[in-house]
Amino acid sequence: MMRTKFLMALAGALVIGCGGESHQDLRQFVKDSGNGLPVHIDPLPQAIAYEPVTYAAFELPNPFEPRKVELAKGQSSGLQPDLNRRKEPLEAFPLDNLKMVGTLYRDRITYALLRTPDNTIYRVKTGNYMGQDFGIVAEISDAAVNLKEIVQDGAGDWTERASSLLLQDEQEQKK
Repeated sequence: MMRTKFLMALAGALVIGCGGESHQDLRQFVKDSGNGLPVHIDPLPQAIAYEPVTYAAFELPNPFEPRKVELAKGQSSGLQPDLNRRKEPLEAFPLDNLKMVGTLYRDRITYALLRTPDNTIYRVKTGNYMGQDFGIVAEISDAAVNLKEIVQDGAGDWTERASSLLLQDEQEQKK
């Protein structure tokens, strides 16, 4: 019993000790912290109701698929790639991924040595196909491989464009 009275007296003394004016500066700071702030807060903007839009472009061509242009009867385009021939290995790579690393002369034929992204070296000569735009090797020199590619323009007509792969110098090969 005596112990309980002692603990109650101790607790009361602690409460009285904490209740003093020692935290008056903190109370004054909290009281003054709201001064100078705007009293009026603008309301949130009104939410706009969602209105679903139905997709009505089923009759338009899919922009993510290559277009197949069908010619009118009796009309023929002079320039077209041969879509039925067997593809060569270098036609699987875009021209940007192929690098010319050298040339080779054998039996009076000039070959270009090309490196693919998987570090495989291929030998090509004039007349071989490469690239994904039906590119045919037109000329091989010591410094470049010149190609003629057949590409489809915006109207669906096939046109020919010239491209080339330049010989990579030693520092670019090390990268």
